[in-house]
Amino acid sequence: MFKLSITLTLTACAFLLLPLEKSSNAEPSKQAPQQTAINLTRLYSDTCAKCHGEQGEGGGAGTKTLLTLEKFGPQYDKLFFDAIKKGVPDMGMDAYGPTMSDETIWGLVVHIRELQNKYTEALVAGPKETEGVYTSQRAKFRLETVVEKGKGLAVPWGLDWLPDGKMLITNRPGALRLSQNGEVGPEITGIPATREIGQGGLMDVAVHPNYAKNGWVYLALTDPSPTDPKAGMTKIVRGKLKIEGLTAAWYDEQTIYKSKPETYSPSGAHFGARIVFDKKGHVFFSHGERGSGEKAQDLTLPNGKIFRVNDDGSIPKDNPFVKDPNQLPGIWSWGHRNPQGLVMDLKGNLWDTEHGPRGGDELNVIQKGANYGWPLIATSINYNDSPLVLPWPKEGQNFALPTLRWLPSIGACGLDVVQGSAFPEWKGDLVAGGLAGNGPVFRIRVQNGKVVEEEKLFWRQGRVRDVAVGPDGLVYVALNQPDKIIRLVPVK
Repeated sequence: MFKLSITLTLTACAFLLLPLEKSSNAEPSKQAPQQTAINLTRLYSDTCAKCHGEQGEGGGAGTKTLLTLEKFGPQYDKLFFDAIKKGVPDMGMDAYGPTMSDETIWGLVVHIRELQNKYTEALVAGPKETEGVYTSQRAKFRLETVVEKGKGLAVPWGLDWLPDGKMLITNRPGALRLSQNGEVGPEITGIPATREIGQGGLMDVAVHPNYAKNGWVYLALTDPSPTDPKAGMTKIVRGKLKIEGLTAAWYDEQTIYKSKPETYSPSGAHFGARIVFDKKGHVFFSHGERGSGEKAQDLTLPNGKIFRVNDDGSIPKDNPFVKDPNQLPGIWSWGHRNPQGLVMDLKGNLWDTEHGPRGGDELNVIQKGANYGWPLIATSINYNDSPLVLPWPKEGQNFALPTLRWLPSIGACGLDVVQGSAFPEWKGDLVAGGLAGNGPVFRIRVQNGKVVEEEKLFWRQGRVRDVAVGPDGLVYVALNQPDKIIRLVPVK
């Protein structure tokens, strides 16, 4: 069966013999090693296409198509890799492990995945839609606009709700607003200064689970550097709101987390910045590696980490890195790239979704003290179409591996868990969004640590910036391009 599976994936192909490549740094940010002078599209065209076709359609030497849904599954990742590295002698395919680096071989697998996606995307476009009703695997729903384009939204980034049903919306350029019944109030006055640097600005908003008693609202934002007008860093604050209708003022601000001034960066990339609470008085927040991947492996720096602090910003005594004075005591996990989805599920498990470079977005269950490997492992290639690293740890490396990988990337952004009575068929499932790939929203069911169901609920509505389940149990989605808020409403 193993040999048969390999034979179905890659058959006879007259690869060019290439010298082993030398590794170098991936990008100017030095975020990962990369192979030099190799363009994977050209390599595939020169060495694979004569048998497998330019688009993977097969043909030459009797090879079969690679463009099937079955072969697109992640269970074929290692089989594709082994077929190239070790060859398929029964089908006349040589082994190319002696002449290609493992990173290059994996890069060819990623390229094949990209070819497959072009074909299979239309086959997994999501539930069938008839007269506005979507029929998914377990529920029917329709899409309803909550806040129209032009109603005061500008790159809406984060959503949360107050106990009275008013929705808080962050706009990345720097505005926090209240919304109810489709209306959006004026900018809330008094919120902290922020700077829109590339992907950064005013990002997440999270209402404390005991808001009715304490009134705290938390914000994740790009804090401007006091010395460099082009630099900033992710900061977490909390404050209270004085509200009259949809007009509000921010007051009593407190800093929950702030990096040291010397860590501030002019990079416009990878701020992370999602906030969630557990039921034990802790707040978790994600911090991107700011385009400097090597810093994700440095426990003295905030880059590429998920933090856990008490809800007042103090450090829990049972955090994993509190005993070493040279390490940041707030770190809960490390080795992340850009976590832009973060949620506590109904069983108390913490999950994130995060961006890979080109390919390899991840869904991870976040474990205390675990290292998630960036930039030393990734199921990705570089943006410039060159090889990057391998998706598997090498001997001696102890990295937590993703529960799910998206290849090609979806631009993972926004993550929540379904609860409430609106969609009982989805209760406990994760809902995850993406900025790329025509803006998909996925429903994911995990059992015993494995994904047992994954379906694309819809796409092509806009870039999905946030996915949040409201107090009514409906699934709300913040879209960019166009800037609007929509929701999934059940249809019985």
